Amino acid sequence: MAASELEYETVVGMEVHAELQTASKLFCSCAADHFQVAANEHVCPVCTGQPGALPVINEEAVKLSIMTGMALHCDIRPHSVFARKNYVYPDLPKGYQISQYEEPLCVDGFTDIDCGDGAKKRVGIVRVHLEEDAGKLVHDGDSSLVDYNRASVPLMEIVSDSSLRSADEAFAYLHKIRQLVRYIGASSGDMEKGAMRCEANVSVRRVGATEYGTKVEVKNLNSFRSVRNAIQYEVARQIEALTEGETIRQVTMGWDEAAGATREQRSKEFADDYRYFPEPDLLDLQLSPEWLEAAHARLPELPDTKAASFVEQFGLAESDARLLVDDRGIAAYYEQTVGAGADPNLAHNWVTGEVFRRLNETAQLPIDEVKVRPGHLAELIGLVQDGTVNQTAAKEVFGVMWEQGGHPAAIIDERGLRQISDTAELDAAVAQVIADNGDAVDKVRSGIEKPIGFLMGQVMKATGGKANPKLVQELLRQQIGS
Repeated sequence: MAASELEYETVVGMEVHAELQTASKLFCSCAADHFQVAANEHVCPVCTGQPGALPVINEEAVKLSIMTGMALHCDIRPHSVFARKNYVYPDLPKGYQISQYEEPLCVDGFTDIDCGDGAKKRVGIVRVHLEEDAGKLVHDGDSSLVDYNRASVPLMEIVSDSSLRSADEAFAYLHKIRQLVRYIGASSGDMEKGAMRCEANVSVRRVGATEYGTKVEVKNLNSFRSVRNAIQYEVARQIEALTEGETIRQVTMGWDEAAGATREQRSKEFADDYRYFPEPDLLDLQLSPEWLEAAHARLPELPDTKAASFVEQFGLAESDARLLVDDRGIAAYYEQTVGAGADPNLAHNWVTGEVFRRLNETAQLPIDEVKVRPGHLAELIGLVQDGTVNQTAAKEVFGVMWEQGGHPAAIIDERGLRQISDTAELDAAVAQVIADNGDAVDKVRSGIEKPIGFLMGQVMKATGGKANPKLVQELLRQQIGS
């Protein structure tokens, strides 16, 4: 880090937009799914802003937004108002966006992020509000086409305070938001598809200063990698400009992934520019205590609480617990494996080892479609523990289960993988390996331990990998010692 960078402090606030997983759009009955759908297939007079068409609010979208606010420890406002946000752009069919401004659904919350090495940081949530998404421009040569399938898809905006102090903290915050909306089932959080997008408000100030610097909004952040890289670049750009005596202007920048740089797009808009006023075609939202209680009852156990439960109930290290609860489906899979009788620590090793490895090799496979069911994994772990099969053979069995399912005991018998733990049966194999590897044996007798591993490998090879490793080592030491 350059000396000049040490003189400045980074200040970041995040605006995260998550498309809600509802069946229909925010104000009409059109399907909300717009991925891999023919252009302008899911449209109607309401979502394309035809004269006389009136919006009707989607209750499920409101409920998912409220649940997200609850998960973020927000104050939930029983009364909220929708507003018209006026601006003209080709993908905005009405010439305005129905959003929320002065009276959003949720305000004044927080979430805790993991900053590494066990350090935590609390990030304030300014607001969570609901709005409609815009359509999508498709550029084709010198022409631009408009697809309105996405127009009026429910979009939840989560606005943080300015307490983030680095690109890494912004990365951790974004990960936490995605984790929460996925746990709740509010959004897929898929940034690559555009189901979750974000902007970063970035500024720098002298270390020790109390006044904020001029913030620059950075858009076009469509991946976690882009978020980190764009913030790092923009911070360096601002520091360099200030060091050279320039003034930072409040503008909107776009992130150019190919160039690895931010590019100025336009001057920053302010609230007055949008001429907000209450949406006259929608009544104010009035949420009863009973309605709010029903929304709260739908909340699942959230990741922070579940991680603490895994530490207390199963004796896992906090880092191991957090790895398991990062995805709700994985957490449930682990719980079911332990519930079927598996040792908690061994279950953790198998899930974060073999299960994770196979999932990484199988793109987009949901955990609930994995053929190795939790009960069968628990059975396999038990068969390793009782000596029926060794670890090497168990991984072979797991591979068969992954491809075709089935009970581990049956696969072990079909493939003849039961572990050899008969001393008499192993004695001859050990004796032959000792006879064939005199140099290694001499080194062991002289006090060098490393060749023991080599000799064990030779016995395992001779027995087709079925020998009990612990017994093999005992027999090797006995025969070499004698």
